[in-house]
Amino acid sequence: MAASKDAVVLEVDGHEVRISNPEKPYFPERGIRKIDVVEYFLAVGDGILNALRDRPTTLERWPGGVFEGARISTRVDNSGDAFYQKRVPKNAPAWVPTAHITFPSGRTADEIAPDSLAVVAWCANLGTLTFHPWPVTKHDVDSPDQIRIDLDPQPGTDFAHAVRVAPHVRALLAEFGMEGWPKTSGGRGVHVYVPIQPRWTFREVRRAVIAFGRELERRLPDQVTMAWWKEERGEKIFIDYNQMARDRTIASAYSIRAKPHAPVSAPVDWDELPDVRPTDFDVLSMPARFKEVGDKHAALADHAFGIEPLLELADRQEQDQGLGDLPYPPDYPKMPGEPMRVQPSRARRPHGTNP
Repeated sequence: MAASKDAVVLEVDGHEVRISNPEKPYFPERGIRKIDVVEYFLAVGDGILNALRDRPTTLERWPGGVFEGARISTRVDNSGDAFYQKRVPKNAPAWVPTAHITFPSGRTADEIAPDSLAVVAWCANLGTLTFHPWPVTKHDVDSPDQIRIDLDPQPGTDFAHAVRVAPHVRALLAEFGMEGWPKTSGGRGVHVYVPIQPRWTFREVRRAVIAFGRELERRLPDQVTMAWWKEERGEKIFIDYNQMARDRTIASAYSIRAKPHAPVSAPVDWDELPDVRPTDFDVLSMPARFKEVGDKHAALADHAFGIEPLLELADRQEQDQGLGDLPYPPDYPKMPGEPMRVQPSRARRPHGTNP
């Protein structure tokens, strides 16, 4: 490692990666510097690579670190302290690979598709804390090879409520001959990853997840909701089915979340999930855990399930109960068969009715 006052040069996977301003505070409440973030990703190297390898990946960049009042830019307001980077930066080295992807709008882009720890370290030098990989690889960007079930706590619920729902997710997957691998989101939620055969389109995989979520909601009506509109969800766990829409992503395993205590998204075993808390896993504690237990998601690569049973369930739900598609995110073009994309409380009432 070469070092100077203003930079450190690391040798990673045969490439020199320059880390500028290595002493810059990134999580001042924890005393975590920029170089500590880079070294964290190197310490969990096999795990972060298993999560990102060859996948088009959006970078969530916090170049100024995480400080009080820091916020991320949005489509409406781009004046934030952090931002999402979907296109590969123009100054990327030649050894940073990319994948050509198409957004729902029809526009295209070349996104970073990491294939080595050097790429991860280079992204971390840009201030990347959270990696958002697509559920596809660059070899076939139109066919998801993962289902990602997002157990999203709504107001009045928390991580503990998501954990209570998780075993029911596991049991229902087993009924369909499938297996899932859970992880903490790094926040209040739980994610379950299911490896699938890359044979279906985004629309088909999303439809399968909707069918799964509806069945879970039928069995757990007091705990689970599939309602897209927040005003209809109540104090339940929302199964965010639109995480399987094209260009929607979930923070990868081992990603750092932009919160003062520097939590990370941690793969866990099913039997340990009831006893963990999101605060158990952070930039400082995860390297020791990883050294002890390795990557709890390593076996994802060894499986690929079919989704035919879920698509058959979707057919039955439509035929027997009249349950069709659900709304897409608001920035999507209108999709075939999609219901009206209007918040229920704002929907136009028939003429002559009272509010």
